[in-house]
Amino acid sequence: MNLVKAHEPTFYFIGVTTSQSSIMKLFPLWAKALNLNAVIKGIDIELNADPEVYREVVSFIKQDELSLGALVTTHKINVYKAAADLFDELDESARLFGELSCISKRGGKLVGHAKDPLTSRLAMEAFIPAGFWSEHRGEALILGAGGSGIAIASNLVHDSKGSDRPSKVYVVDRDEKRLLEMKTVIENVSTSVPVDYTVVTKTEQSDRILGSLKPYSAVINATGLGKDRPGSPLTDNAVFPSHSVVWELNYRGDLLFMHQALKQKDKANLHVADGWMYFIHGWTQVIAEVFHLEIDSGTFAKLEQIASDFR
Repeated sequence: MNLVKAHEPTFYFIGVTTSQSSIMKLFPLWAKALNLNAVIKGIDIELNADPEVYREVVSFIKQDELSLGALVTTHKINVYKAAADLFDELDESARLFGELSCISKRGGKLVGHAKDPLTSRLAMEAFIPAGFWSEHRGEALILGAGGSGIAIASNLVHDSKGSDRPSKVYVVDRDEKRLLEMKTVIENVSTSVPVDYTVVTKTEQSDRILGSLKPYSAVINATGLGKDRPGSPLTDNAVFPSHSVVWELNYRGDLLFMHQALKQKDKANLHVADGWMYFIHGWTQVIAEVFHLEIDSGTFAKLEQIASDFR
């Protein structure tokens, strides 16, 4: 992991294949626009690493003066499970969702945050219009019960949404333990929307659930397949419900899931979105936390434009 004492203000990206992320070249452009004197450095950790690895990383950031904080992706739940006790403070979302996507320092204290509930809501608002669910009564299929899947499900079914919620939510994952953990979290935010949790061992099982969805539904790839690992949680024979929203959370990689949807886009009248806006909201929220900034709508628009020009 090359955890070397920082000699200048350093912001970390904790992931799996960090060098391949656009943020490594985009952050310096954003830092210039925000007048930040800091560099970004990636820390690559293999999937489901030993808990001591996560503790080592968190301890390093905590103890190193010029290590300012980090964004965590892929390992959000594992970091929380392995190292929550190393933090001086955890925000309410981190405790509720059992994950850490942001590490910051404030007043000499190490603070852990879960930003996915906010960033997934902001990203969804960009392409799912208000009233979509109340008007059409469609359903949602979330492929993957990790941190992003939990945050998205909680936003979709939260009691504060009133009638503008899916009529039913399906969640599939290969790990039964993950599904049970997700169920515990979701029941804390809503019990009025039926949620079906299914362990899948073959992609064809997910295809069948997809084929049962009503028109005007949402299908979301929250598995990570297509980015850090190649592939899709669906087969090429999967049929998307008509007039539906298809959200690929990834913005890089082979994006097979997104291409499967794009092949049916015109015939089924699908709205297909990748993870670019999720990426931008996720990073700007963490940057604001780590560098103690307020990113208003004007500043966000400026950063979004820089990101779009870069892309």
